[in-house]
Amino acid sequence: MTDFPTRTLGTADAALTVSALGLGCMGMSEFYGAGDEQESLATIAAALDSGVTFLDTADMYGPFTNEQLVGRAIAGRRDEVQLATKFGNERRPDGTRGINGRPDYVRSACDASLARLGVDHIDLYYQHRVDTTVPVEDTWGAMAELVAAGKVRHLGISEAAPDTIRTAHAVHPVTALQTEWSLWTRDVEEDGVLATVRELGIGFVPYSPLGRGFLSGAIRSVDDLAPDDFRRANPRFQGEAFTANLELVDRVRELAEAKQVTAGQVALAWLLAQGEDVVPIPGTKRRSYLAENSAAVQVELTPEELTTLEQVLPVGASVGDRYPDMSSVRR
Repeated sequence: MTDFPTRTLGTADAALTVSALGLGCMGMSEFYGAGDEQESLATIAAALDSGVTFLDTADMYGPFTNEQLVGRAIAGRRDEVQLATKFGNERRPDGTRGINGRPDYVRSACDASLARLGVDHIDLYYQHRVDTTVPVEDTWGAMAELVAAGKVRHLGISEAAPDTIRTAHAVHPVTALQTEWSLWTRDVEEDGVLATVRELGIGFVPYSPLGRGFLSGAIRSVDDLAPDDFRRANPRFQGEAFTANLELVDRVRELAEAKQVTAGQVALAWLLAQGEDVVPIPGTKRRSYLAENSAAVQVELTPEELTTLEQVLPVGASVGDRYPDMSSVRR
């Protein structure tokens, strides 16, 4: 393992030290076209070898198969890994979906994740989405019980609104908030989410830090996506929105070319420059992209370059919603 930089999420007893960049494993099993299990296993192994030891999965990815994949990949290397998974975005056997924050479900979901991952504890356990039919205090009371039982070390929450974050934090310290944040998704900077976690000493784990791959500059047309790629239904990847967003990305790519790095590396470096409490988790299922993403920790943006990026992609510049249905986020 190399001397990859680390960062700390949370404070005091809730503090968890992780690699400065994590690895989002979701796309290895679903959503971004067909996967290659052997390449995925090799990618996770390469991540650990390079020092990228913060792995992110969830029970609903696959569904369920992504945790099994990650479990196989870390077998024999558990002590090297900071392992994060999630519950609450429930996918049922009959194919229906729902948000579930009931205490009994929290307990059963955790036990199922432990079994699929083949581990005796989870380092960071997130509430994936907030269930508005169950008081957050009840959900987090059950999560706190998991910590007391030794099944979980730290707790996190995803896509939560400021008041929800505060309520959860009052029940048990929140180590990390996971929410979408990137150069083209900057609403957390003005809706109180970022200010709230910084006030409370909670770490920020941005998912989709490359804008679902858009900020890499490699996607020039919707036809570049596999037929079953979920991004085809994403508002930002459709019609006039796609064209407008592509123009924004091209300006990031111009800056990257002048700096002799990739657009994706600039996007990750920008997030890393937002504070030591920020740990992006770019997802990939290929070793080549892992190497490119990991090298972003060596990219330093000058104050002038940061100013240019603020001008190119200010808050609200991107066109289109983040999801076809935004009803389950920021609760």
